[in-house]
Amino acid sequence: MNVKQQATCMKTDPGAAPVSNRTEVVPTNPKEGTTMVTQVEPHANPGTRKLLYRVTEAAHLLSLSRSQLYELIRAGRLRSVKQGKTRLVPESAIREYVDLLISESGEVRYGETA
Repeated sequence: MNVKQQATCMKTDPGAAPVSNRTEVVPTNPKEGTTMVTQVEPHANPGTRKLLYRVTEAAHLLSLSRSQLYELIRAGRLRSVKQGKTRLVPESAIREYVDLLISESGEVRYGETA
C-alpha cells in the first residue's frame, strides 16, 4: 500500500486526454476550467489490491461527494473503520454497498436470471 500521490492544480482543457496511463484528470471547478491532475506511482507489487480506502478515495470510487459518503457511514449503510484519526472504508464494505443498491433497485445482475 505504498502509493505516492503527487497532485498539482492547473488550467487544462476539460476534454483533454490524460498525460500518461498513470495520470487522472479530475475537474474541480468547471466554470474556471480548473482541474486536479493526480499522478499515482504503481504499487511495489502490482498483484496487490488496496483493502482500505480513505473517504475521498471511496467517494470517488462510488461517484459520490465526500459529504454523501459520510452521511452513508452515519446512517449505517456503509461500514468504515478508524485507524488513529483517519476514517477508512474497507473494500468489502464498498462491494457490499453496491450490492445493497442493486438489490434495492430490484434489477437483475449481469449473468443472473430473474
